[in-house]
Amino acid sequence: MMETDDELLKQFFSEQKKEIADNGFTRRVIRHLPDRRKRLATLWTMFCSLCAVILFFAFSGIEIITRILHETVASILRGEPNLDLTSLFVAVAVLVCLGVNRICSME
Repeated sequence: MMETDDELLKQFFSEQKKEIADNGFTRRVIRHLPDRRKRLATLWTMFCSLCAVILFFAFSGIEIITRILHETVASILRGEPNLDLTSLFVAVAVLVCLGVNRICSME
C-alpha cells in the first residue's frame, strides 16, 4: 500500500513539474553567502586569541609586565639603563607580527 502511494506521488509530481526562471537569483544569493574559508579563518583566529589570553593569565602575564616596567623605569631613574636586548627583540617581533596580521586581514 505504501509503495503504491509513493509511486502515485512520484508520478503526480513528475507530471506537474514546472521550471521557474530565477533570472540569476540563485547566483546572487550564493554570491552573498559568507565564504566558508573566511568563516573558518575567523573561528581559528578567535580560538587562538582565546588560548593566548588564557595562557597570559595562567602564567601571570600582568605581574611579569608590571615587574619589567617597574625595573625599567627604576633603572632609568637611577641613571643606569640596563636594557635587555632579548626582551626588546621579542617585543619588536611581536609588534611586527601584529602589524603583518593587520595588513593581511584588511579587505
